[in-house]
Amino acid sequence: MGTNLNVGTDSLMVWMRTVAEIVSVNNISNVIPEKFSLQQNYPNPFNPSTKIKFDIIPLLRGVGDARGVFTSLKVYDLLGKEVATLVNEQLKPGTYEVTFDGANLSSGIYYYKLSSGDFIQTKKMVLMK
Repeated sequence: MGTNLNVGTDSLMVWMRTVAEIVSVNNISNVIPEKFSLQQNYPNPFNPSTKIKFDIIPLLRGVGDARGVFTSLKVYDLLGKEVATLVNEQLKPGTYEVTFDGANLSSGIYYYKLSSGDFIQTKKMVLMK
């Protein structure tokens, strides 16, 4: 998504990206967790941003997999429409944290869903403006 900004007689192009496009997933621990988990976002309710933590384990215990596990973390509105993709990549085992910014969304209930290997879990969060 782009926006043009004209300055005098010269044209300067400024590209704006949505928060979902520039959010990165941060590996906050390389200690291999015992099980997959998706934690409750905090704070909840939030305005406008919240943090989501989750744990990824190896698909086969004791086997080092340099590629990691394909993981996705998506946010949905109350009607099930996807409003953001926060993670969509291979992740090595560890504990991760993502910041979700809902500044461009309206107040309401949203769901976030983690899919990693065979693990799938969904939790609810509330945006209050």
